[in-house]
Amino acid sequence: MADQFLATEDHSSEQHKGVAISKIELFLFDEDVRGVAFDVHSGGIDKPEAESQRRRFGIVVTTKDGRSGEYIGGRPHIWMQARFLAEQVLGMNALGREHIYEVSRRHLRKEDRIGACALDNALWDLAGKTAGVPVARLLGGNVESRLPAYASTWFGGDEGGLSSPEQFGDFAEECLELGYLGFKMHGWTDGQTARDIAAIQELGQRLGGRMSLMYDSACHLKTFGDALLVGKACDRAEFFWCEDPYSDGGLSAHAHRRLRQMIKTPILLGEHVRGVEAMANLVAADGTDFIRADPDLDIGITGTMKIAALAEAFGLDVELHGCGPAHRHCMSAIRNTNFYELGLVGPSRGGPVTSIYACDYSDALDSVGDDGCFAVPKGPGLGVVYDWEQVRANLVKHVVIQ
Repeated sequence: MADQFLATEDHSSEQHKGVAISKIELFLFDEDVRGVAFDVHSGGIDKPEAESQRRRFGIVVTTKDGRSGEYIGGRPHIWMQARFLAEQVLGMNALGREHIYEVSRRHLRKEDRIGACALDNALWDLAGKTAGVPVARLLGGNVESRLPAYASTWFGGDEGGLSSPEQFGDFAEECLELGYLGFKMHGWTDGQTARDIAAIQELGQRLGGRMSLMYDSACHLKTFGDALLVGKACDRAEFFWCEDPYSDGGLSAHAHRRLRQMIKTPILLGEHVRGVEAMANLVAADGTDFIRADPDLDIGITGTMKIAALAEAFGLDVELHGCGPAHRHCMSAIRNTNFYELGLVGPSRGGPVTSIYACDYSDALDSVGDDGCFAVPKGPGLGVVYDWEQVRANLVKHVVIQ
């Protein structure tokens, strides 16, 4: 009966007929990326001459009266979840985001639920355009906010622009000159500790006291012992945080509580923990110091703001993972946060994707302000214009659900 109720809630009243979801379009498309080499082992390394291709996902939600919300972002493998969910929400009130959030959680309870993220973000875009205001204002944020940023690097590699501790130090110096207030290194992906520790020491010696420094293993260190060695190196270099220390994926509250007892550097977890309830369990078990949230991973803007409120209730800070217009609007409305993550970047200026905006929005390394900050888009909705001609020119798959 509960499932039936969630699937058939009455949205047929006159005031809701116009904003009933009548069509959802899903897009998969490819983009050429330069300056980055991708493979299954490294994830991505800075490499000046490299040419790669990445697949991207986009969504357009249209209502019966012609309103629309758009979003391009997230991971392409959400396709099946997003398509399934789109079929479930047809006819629902496009402005009823909280109800659709609950429907998404219920229907995707056996999956990781990231397939609901793009839909939620597009619905916020639609809501902002309907009200004629930026999403930040709907969230209670300040559109005039300037978002302090850190540069978040590609992984260390055996060739290219980040192949040695000294190159990490050189690039951090370059980011400092550009205005960045913080710098986060992703270490080597070989599961070893020596080069990561050497790079941490190099950054501490050269940049300590001049900008905030962070380390992210991205779960590539293999054991608790490895994490302990690297964590103590972060202590000596006075790093701001140590993120996803080793291969458990950030899921073991017990292990990270023990690690927190052994090192001084705060731990940041949550990139791989899905949902506000699971995050609450991690925090209540003293598993982390900082909490991660991401509109592309945590059921969109709606889920991200729930995690931010959870962190605030525990007196902790929430740090948004990744970058993009949805992230900027969320950050403008969150008190307990420190940095906007500009990533992934390296000396070759190759980003994880190329720009898909037909406006002046940019997450390029050199687009940071002189104050080390980024602006919140000021237009209605998410405040950006997507280049749908570019999307269609590189289309892999397009499905219309109506």
